[in-house]
Amino acid sequence: MTAESSRLFGPGRSIWFTLAWAVPVAVLALAGAVLAAKGIRALPAVESFLVDYPGASPLPAWAPVGFPAWLAWQHGLNVFFILFIVRSGWQVRTAGRPTTFWTRRNTGALRTRRAPTRMGINLWLHLTVDLLWVLNGLVFYVLLFATGQWVRIVPVSWDIVPNAVSAAIQYASLGWPVGDGWVNYNALQTLSYFSIVFVAAPLALATGIRLSPLWTSRRLSKLIPLAPTRVVHVGVMVFFLVFIAVHVTLVLATGALRNLNHMYAATSGDGWTGFWIFAASLAVMVVAWFAAGPRLLRAVASLGGTVTTR
Repeated sequence: MTAESSRLFGPGRSIWFTLAWAVPVAVLALAGAVLAAKGIRALPAVESFLVDYPGASPLPAWAPVGFPAWLAWQHGLNVFFILFIVRSGWQVRTAGRPTTFWTRRNTGALRTRRAPTRMGINLWLHLTVDLLWVLNGLVFYVLLFATGQWVRIVPVSWDIVPNAVSAAIQYASLGWPVGDGWVNYNALQTLSYFSIVFVAAPLALATGIRLSPLWTSRRLSKLIPLAPTRVVHVGVMVFFLVFIAVHVTLVLATGALRNLNHMYAATSGDGWTGFWIFAASLAVMVVAWFAAGPRLLRAVASLGGTVTTR
């Protein structure tokens, strides 16, 4: 393992050993949670609670209805960037000592007093995709608040808490919360999206900057040590992956065509437009996945720096 990969992720472990015990345990835990939720939901007190708190907090009267087109393409770009952030991060962790390196050209507007840091090509890819993801996120934040869409994912009343508990019980008992995401998310969705957008994403950025080889401040390094930062960074990645797995599962299980129309076509209904856009985006990601080999990476990296071997 390279020094830069250890800096980013710490000592590696066998993923197959982890999966060998984690998957069966997760399946058993999930089955137990479903049985427990079904039993709890049958209790009179819980039935009354679900009536009082159906699972969604009402939005202000001025809240926008539906999803604008910009949100659809932002979502698609975000999926693409996250895919390659995870892939490149995993390559940094597992690829061993790099055989190809990239060094930024220290000319023009990016000229610095210190010599540019040399880094492995996989780390260069990770940081480059990170930058694109951050730029996409900044556009997202601006449009989110400019169009009022923020109110759909930011809790605005305290009844979000009991409604989130209600939604969790309904999900766990496999009786999906009744609602229409085109108009209003249920409380659990609201809290999940809020956590991703306003907690996990900023944490990923902040810890990634600290772990980056571009971090050169010795004084701040003493205040923000590497070990706990690495733990948080990897923990945020795991949180993203768990969120994506649950998110995709529920999208497909709670009305796939309608949900894909919301997310990819910015329309409401059960037509096939969103599905075909989603399928096309998957095809693009598959092509990009296989095209992003060493030869293409070297060619693209050489546009902004010098690529060397050994």
